Amino acid sequence: MNAESGIVTLASRHSVDETVSVLTAMLQAKNVKLFAVVDHSGEASAVGMRMPPTKLLIFGNPRAGTPLMLASPSIALDLPLKLLVWEDLEGRAWISYNAPTYLQTRHRLPADLMAPLASIEAFARMAPE
Repeated sequence: MNAESGIVTLASRHSVDETVSVLTAMLQAKNVKLFAVVDHSGEASAVGMRMPPTKLLIFGNPRAGTPLMLASPSIALDLPLKLLVWEDLEGRAWISYNAPTYLQTRHRLPADLMAPLASIEAFARMAPE
């Protein structure tokens, strides 16, 4: 983890699209709502610019997130949770996300409310396998 930014980045064994498919299936299997997939590279292409495949998954569960937002309204800046799936210049795919401990510190959340945020690590770590 980059301690300063709070960003965790993990390598994926799959392409960006395959990783997004795996993550989407995992979220669905756990009954976690996928609010959106933002195709940054697709949008860049639409305006005549090129960038490696880059997609942002925005997901969550209002039952889990609402208590966090009640405890610290600023967490709404970082909720729903996000996983960034991107390709580097060598064609390798990566998964990046905000570390739950970073979010806890950033928003001064009590430890007893952190369980819902820990799910992002599980999804990110299982997807590359």
